[in-house]
Amino acid sequence: MPADPQPFIVLVEDEEHLAKLITLHLEEAGMKVQAYLSAAPARQFLLKNFANLLLLDVNLPDQSGFELFEALQREGRNFPAIFVTGNTHELSKLKGLQLGGDDYITKPFSYAELVARIRTVLRRAEGRADLKVTENVRVADQSFAFCGARVVPRRMEVEFSDGRAERIGRKALGILACLQANGGTIVTRKTLIHAVWGKHADVTSRSLDQYFVKVRDLYRRHGLEMPGFTTLHGVGYLYDPNGTAKIEADGRKAG
Repeated sequence: MPADPQPFIVLVEDEEHLAKLITLHLEEAGMKVQAYLSAAPARQFLLKNFANLLLLDVNLPDQSGFELFEALQREGRNFPAIFVTGNTHELSKLKGLQLGGDDYITKPFSYAELVARIRTVLRRAEGRADLKVTENVRVADQSFAFCGARVVPRRMEVEFSDGRAERIGRKALGILACLQANGGTIVTRKTLIHAVWGKHADVTSRSLDQYFVKVRDLYRRHGLEMPGFTTLHGVGYLYDPNGTAKIEADGRKAG
């Protein structure tokens, strides 16, 4: 029977001795650890790589753990995080949680408690991921109207007025949700890819076009030509269910 995969933890702690001790205890608990002594190299690594969880000291030599976490979020790199702080002031702890962090632990702490907290956050994160269909859609999201049909995320289906429903793929569902959320506004190809696949996704325009071909075919099987949806060649896409957007010759929305 294959062993469970080891969760990958990125630790950012400027006290080298403490970083080594934390790494040792987490590895003994069955985790893989990549440790950094400052924020900058950790940020460079995390912009291109995955981590199951971040363990961030609040006080770092080049920027705070809070600032590192916010910088990653601005780049679309969202990771579960536990903040490590020597500041027992409640406001400091609350700030980390308000930024979207999952937990905090105050120095000094026991390594058994640290391991237990990490495992709790990992379980929560796994549960959230199970609900995630794409970067912008969860199965718990409400259904929405799109081009004469109703899209139902919790069943990953499109319901048509002829009484029939058909399954829709994860990425196609994400594409429709992004366009519906930006109704009346041009959505560039880049914006759409980032919304559905993530900021660092490597998706070609040709691949994106193929998803639209499949969605159009799906609608045509039910007698719909996707009214209100327009492809703006070389620019992006527009979903304008109310017909209020005015498009100039170069594809921009007229003011």
